[in-house]
Amino acid sequence: MTTSTRMPSRSASPARPGTAAARRCAVAVIFASTLLASAAFAQDAGGILTSAHNLSAAGGAQVRAVSEAEVCIFCHTPHGSAPIQPLWNRHVPVNAYTVYSSSSLDAIPGQPTGSSKLCLSCHDGTIALGSVLSRGQTVAMAGGITTLPPGQNNLGTDLSDDHPVSFRYDAALAARDTKLKDPGNLGSSVKLDMRRELQCTSCHDAHNNQFGKFLVMDNSASQLCNTCHSRTNAGIPGHVQCASCHKPHTAPSGPFLLTGQTVSATCLSCHSGQAARPAGANIAADLNKLSRHDTNPSVRIPPTPADVTCNDCHEPHTMQAMTAQPPFISPRLGQVAGLNASGAVIPRAQYEFEVCFKCHAAGAATPARISRQVSQTDTRLEFSPSAISFHPVEAHGKSTDVPSLRPPMTTSSLIYCTSCHASDSGKSAGGAGAAGAHGSNVVPLLLSRYDTVDFTSESANAYALCYRCHDRSSILANQSFRYHKKHVVGARTPCSVCHDAHGISSAQGTATRNAHLINFDIGVVQPDPVTHRLEYVSQGPRRGACYLTCHGKRHSPKSY
Repeated sequence: MTTSTRMPSRSASPARPGTAAARRCAVAVIFASTLLASAAFAQDAGGILTSAHNLSAAGGAQVRAVSEAEVCIFCHTPHGSAPIQPLWNRHVPVNAYTVYSSSSLDAIPGQPTGSSKLCLSCHDGTIALGSVLSRGQTVAMAGGITTLPPGQNNLGTDLSDDHPVSFRYDAALAARDTKLKDPGNLGSSVKLDMRRELQCTSCHDAHNNQFGKFLVMDNSASQLCNTCHSRTNAGIPGHVQCASCHKPHTAPSGPFLLTGQTVSATCLSCHSGQAARPAGANIAADLNKLSRHDTNPSVRIPPTPADVTCNDCHEPHTMQAMTAQPPFISPRLGQVAGLNASGAVIPRAQYEFEVCFKCHAAGAATPARISRQVSQTDTRLEFSPSAISFHPVEAHGKSTDVPSLRPPMTTSSLIYCTSCHASDSGKSAGGAGAAGAHGSNVVPLLLSRYDTVDFTSESANAYALCYRCHDRSSILANQSFRYHKKHVVGARTPCSVCHDAHGISSAQGTATRNAHLINFDIGVVQPDPVTHRLEYVSQGPRRGACYLTCHGKRHSPKSY
């Protein structure tokens, strides 16, 4: 009797622990489990199957394969992967990137590393989407597409207009840049890599699109941005959402990461009267006026003196919808840098004039519009409390005898630069336009008319700027100077022929020659031919003498 021994088939034989077959089986089971878990997760809103990262033929994304059915294959494979975690199925791009750089950046980004480089294997547009290691040939994509279309998803190799990545974010960096939060307090959503570097995956989770744009957390009210950055503005409603002004990828402005090509273009996207903003916010209208700030918006670093932009006067992250009294800076300007009364650059201006001095003092002084006997274009010296005479911008005026002042003004009052230099259609001018020194049709950026041409006929309108603080009836009644009416009405001599509106510095003037803002317009007034003198001599309260020739009249001297 013969018996036969039936050998079990190979498929029925259990793999012995430790054999190659067992290891392959274990990997397959694990990978299958992973796929099942991923597929289950993808069924949820925001999962991969319904997102732009599903490049399979069945995916609903605009970019998808012609026939490839696998979903994960475009990034991962269980066999033949690159020696990169997690089971990477793509070639890694070479280091040929232009990295982000900015004068405000305290970190030192290098070429992309870690997960950022993996993301760029699709998102820099240099490697075909279907070029995966586990396929013998490139996976064909529908519509003949090979790489991501140009735009926000295709960052290219120039990353200078994208949020910086691959830099070490540690306590030392946060100490150097106080606008960054200590990374020890980032929470659970935003993660750094093993080297404590910030990567694409710090903000994006490639497997979860629950919050849109594959963000790791909800960014409404800039919650994601505020995890690292501490520049949130709570005072101006339109400034709360970072995305209103900033674009983290392919930003038109380059390193400023702004939604507009320039700072001003970004601001004017809301402040142009086109958006639903509070009344008086149409700043674009003022910037098109005859005399204006922001004459040549630029993103050059450092800017030239002509390149005035909105953030020269405003720090948009710290602005508050509040008011202040002279000389303190308006909260609407925010915590902007300035130049103080001593000429030192300060990171945060305390007074409004310190903001103005940045452009209207020292080497950035603006040319004089009137030829003066004493020429001075450094406004900081003109307004200095040590000056001979001045309008009360930094300190109250030196004279206690100014009968023409209109209430509530007194000789102890202070004024802003913007008390005179502001929009001619704003609330201060009696209009409904934007406030501030953005622009005016009255040169040089004046709130009201101030005629300086000789032989101007006196009227409430011709010298409206002066008459805002100085009572016209008092001036024409000669209450402070017995010949005021004779000069401005009879001889049609403008206020500017005798008075320099800003002031006369102590380095150039004297208390006897330049009291009461006397600084003659030498285009109108010439020296006295008899004494060859051109000067005013103060002789006490409401008394003085002039040596000059004006309108053919000689004063050799003329006393009063």
